[in-house]
Amino acid sequence: MDEVKSFKGSILAFTRNSYIFEAMSSVNSPETPWQRTKKRFLRNKLSVFGLAIILIFILVSLLGYLIMPDDTPMANRMAVQLSTKHPGTSVQFLAIRKNQQIDTVGFFTKIFYGQPDFFDFVPINSYQFKVDSIVVDEYTGGSDDEKLMHSFSLVDVAFPLSEGEKIAVNDSMYTFKDIYGQTESVTLTDLQKKVAAENIITRKYWLGTDLYGRDMLSRLILGSRVSLSVGFMSVLISLIIGIALGALAGYYGGWIDQFISWLINVVWSLPSLLIVIAISFALGKGFFQVFVAIGLTTWVDVARMVRGQIMGIREVEYVEAGRAMGFTDARIIVRHILPNISGPILVVASANFASAILLEAGLSFLGFGVQPPFPSWGGMIKEHYGYIIIGAAYLAILPGLAIMMMVYAFNLVSVGLTDAFNVKGQTSS
Repeated sequence: MDEVKSFKGSILAFTRNSYIFEAMSSVNSPETPWQRTKKRFLRNKLSVFGLAIILIFILVSLLGYLIMPDDTPMANRMAVQLSTKHPGTSVQFLAIRKNQQIDTVGFFTKIFYGQPDFFDFVPINSYQFKVDSIVVDEYTGGSDDEKLMHSFSLVDVAFPLSEGEKIAVNDSMYTFKDIYGQTESVTLTDLQKKVAAENIITRKYWLGTDLYGRDMLSRLILGSRVSLSVGFMSVLISLIIGIALGALAGYYGGWIDQFISWLINVVWSLPSLLIVIAISFALGKGFFQVFVAIGLTTWVDVARMVRGQIMGIREVEYVEAGRAMGFTDARIIVRHILPNISGPILVVASANFASAILLEAGLSFLGFGVQPPFPSWGGMIKEHYGYIIIGAAYLAILPGLAIMMMVYAFNLVSVGLTDAFNVKGQTSS
């Protein structure tokens, strides 16, 4: 009995000491502002959900060609016979080796640019071997009664040959040199087995095909890379311009503030899309011109916010102390003021990210954005919006849903950051 009481006393003492230790730890290491901000953000489930969606999009865009069914550059493998096939369609192909020296690219090259095709793909209904040839019933996309028969040499199908290369045949043994200069010798039986195993393939289009018979899933995945990269670069440009002009106007005031405020109001009064189109005309059409044009129009939000924040804190004690210690204006702004308004800057940046994605989609839809054949969600809607009323609405709905999900996710994160940094409270105070 005494041993039981002693054991219980030990447990109570250990528990009490643990509480004391935790209390002392909390006193000795109080939460930092960033830790409190993180807790408030994580309590907002919708914002966490939006962040999860953004991370998924980022992961998919980074993997890109590694997970795409069509890993060719720009996912541009066309087969016009397969135009607007419905999701889940499976098609059999004869893969004919190209007579070109095509090498397997490295890992990082494939991630950024894709792998050029080794084969030309011919969609077929059926095939049969006839001695040293393969005869295929090519798929035309029309009625099953229509037959389009083609015959291909088995050696031409399986190996890359130089132009005019002669094939020596001796007792069913085929000897020749491929385009790389290597001598190949193969029997007719082995040649037929090789073609049947490696050159007759079946491909499934999980999200169907577009107007030109290209894989819709692959182009959607690659389109996420366009939207995210344009959003990131344009927001980066807008932050650089907006923070610089807003800091100058808010810190110095006077005629500098009047001039920058006038410039902000002028740009603010003009429709963003019209400004982007005008800048696109001046810079030309293309991928890099898009994020420059968008960045040069979305900086006004950042500049107005930074100006207002700095005007509210430029006379506080730590700023006055910096002046008294002889710090330069640049050091005071960069080292002391901007870190204290990083929360509102992040909120505006996340909102501008969503706006940049919408602007890029609008530009591509109007033909001023990313140019074909590079896939852009706005461009995909432009190519297929006419199919909404003729039984293939998914061709325009899928990229539209992708735009909606990404913009909605960034808006959710923006709301969560607003609450986490207490931006409304800072503004009202």
